[in-house]
Amino acid sequence: MLSTLALILSLSGSPVQTAAAPPDVDVELLLAVDVSGSMDMEEARVQRSGYVQALRHPDFINAIEGGYLGRIAIGYFEWAGMVNEASVVGWHVVESAEDADAFASLIEARPIGPRRGTSLSNAILFGTNQIESNDFSGVRRVLDISGDGPNNTGPPVPPARDEAVSRGIIINGLAIMIRPSFSTGPLDEYYTACVIGGPGSFVLPVHEPEDFAIAIRQKLVLEVSGLPPAATLTPAAAESAADCMIGERLRPGFLDRIYPELDR
Repeated sequence: MLSTLALILSLSGSPVQTAAAPPDVDVELLLAVDVSGSMDMEEARVQRSGYVQALRHPDFINAIEGGYLGRIAIGYFEWAGMVNEASVVGWHVVESAEDADAFASLIEARPIGPRRGTSLSNAILFGTNQIESNDFSGVRRVLDISGDGPNNTGPPVPPARDEAVSRGIIINGLAIMIRPSFSTGPLDEYYTACVIGGPGSFVLPVHEPEDFAIAIRQKLVLEVSGLPPAATLTPAAAESAADCMIGERLRPGFLDRIYPELDR
């Protein structure tokens, strides 16, 4: 909790990135991948394979080469209740198929192991800091965050999302709905209301394991090219009545943590 507070304070006290430096990449793209315990090993393997396949696909390479500068900066990390800092694959410049293959190989070589908890807020705070502190100046800055459930630990999500957006970071979501939870409502609606933000931000739902690779590729191509999402995706402006604290409310002792002075 102290480390999370320190990160929030450090972000709040840091100057917002200005446009003074000319861009050296078309986009700074950071992939934030859910490895929480609700992801079983098979689901985690399919997700990992989807990212690796997407990064090596010609559509992704063509999107990079078709950009104004023809190069992007890309990074990767995995998260659950906290960010797994050992999973971080640092920023790499990708401007060719060889560069993309090398980056994909670094992800492919990482061990797969689910962890406890789901903290989208910690993932967003960590991702914001990673984007703010890198050495690149992108035309756009995008945090690409996947997940299969709502936030249930750490700080609330909307303030973390709003802080990132205020710094010019676009947050897009990949809502994994292979095993939907009826207790928390449609996950893509939750992501729309509580997680994504920034100009042109969108949510892409995944309903079947075999759709992972295609969905991830579609998402990366949109993020690299800067094209608007298709009508089948859920844009940030969509109306939603999702409860941004639904994950926390379903955890035992939620009210005791929020109102510790009450005697029950």
